[in-house]
Parts: sequence; C-alpha cells; structure tokens
Amino acid sequence: MRWVEIAGVQPTRVYIHGLGASSAPYYAEAVAQPALAGHRSLLIDLLGFGISDRPADQAYTLEMHADVLARALDQAAVAQADVIAHSLGGAVACVLAARHPQLVRRMVLVDPVLDPVRPLPAVKRPGSSGIGVYRSEAEFLDHGWAETMDHVGPQWAATMRLAGPQALYRTAINALLGSTPTPREHLESLTIPRTLLYPAADGPRFDADRLTAAGVAAVAIPDSGHNIMIDNVDMFTRAVAATLRD
Repeated sequence: MRWVEIAGVQPTRVYIHGLGASSAPYYAEAVAQPALAGHRSLLIDLLGFGISDRPADQAYTLEMHADVLARALDQAAVAQADVIAHSLGGAVACVLAARHPQLVRRMVLVDPVLDPVRPLPAVKRPGSSGIGVYRSEAEFLDHGWAETMDHVGPQWAATMRLAGPQALYRTAINALLGSTPTPREHLESLTIPRTLLYPAADGPRFDADRLTAAGVAAVAIPDSGHNIMIDNVDMFTRAVAATLRD
C-alpha cells in the first residue's frame, strides 16, 4: 500500500477513499485548508486502488482491506489515529477500528456504506451496486469494466481507471454482501468518538434514531452530494475540524 504523507503534529490523521477512488485527489484540497492543516496526514490508497499495488490474487473482502491497512499503518508508525473515511472506505474504517482498536482514536465517516445490499441489484447505476449487476468476475472483466468506465462519468473514471479490475469487482461485490458483523454492527459496538457526515439534500436519515442510540453524531452538510469533501470543501473542513478538535 502507498500513500501521500503530509508532515505535521500528532495525532496522525488517516484519510481513506471510497470505491474506485484515490485519497489524494479526493482529500488534498480539504487537507490543505487552514482548519485541517498542521497535522501529520496520510492520504492512503487501499490495496488494489490508486497508487497502491493491484494484485489479482487477493480476496478484497472488507476484512482483508482492514487488515492490510492495519499493517500499512503499523509500518508508518501510526497509532491512535483520527480516521476520516468516505463511502466504501467508511465500511473499511469500521472494520479496522473493531479489529485493530489500537490504531483508531476517533472516526469521521463521510456518507459511509454501512449495510449489505441483498439481493444484488439488477439495474446498473453508479457505485458498487452498478458493478453488482455483473454476476461473475469473468463477465465483468469481459465487458463490464469498459461499460462501468463509461457509466460512472469522466470525474469518477479518472481515478477508477487506476484500480485493478479484479480489485474493483471483488471489493464492490464484497461491499454489497457485507461483512460479519456488518460495518454498521461494528460501528455500533465501538466506544470511541464517531461522527457521520451526510448530504443535507438526502433529507432526514432513516437510521437517525439508531445512530443516536449508538452514540454516533450525525451531521448534515449542505450543498453537497455523496462526495462531500469535493462538493462543499468549506463545510466539510469545518465539520471535520470541529469533530477532531482537541
């Protein structure tokens, strides 16, 4: 695994991207803002994505991603980090914090994937659900990869094209199937401070009461879609800085 590292004070902040993304393009502008600048920051790419290696012989389950990430953080001398994780990365972060609690001090989840999707989707749309319409890896590698690149649009394709095709497919399918326990169940079992950012345009969250009961603070971010850190950099940085203020 590889990452972009920005020097600064402790605690280290670890930024994790979503499916088919790469952390530096998604987070760099926000991390450079005065509200977030000054901390040691790792903009890390999960195995199979971005600037990290893309081995074709890995399972790419959520647990595998979390365990490989844990080894990378150990190598980077990271402990008790503040983890900021987007979308699929939010699911990985929940598993990471549950399996490797010594590594995570606080979490900010950015419109995270928390629940499995069953049955698998039948209609193509952006995200892991769009990849889930391909019922076999062979089908995805034969024509699904090219179709997905066209379907997601140029902005997302700019980073998705860097992903290993096997890594992309297996990660997407495993995200749809979920883990045991699920990312949500991991999230609810944690005792560290946890904040969930979501687009205000989505309206009230269906799980608001459940998040509150678990001690997870949910914060609506205006003027944004799923990619909150890109769509509204100012409000994203303010929300993260407020959450991580010592």
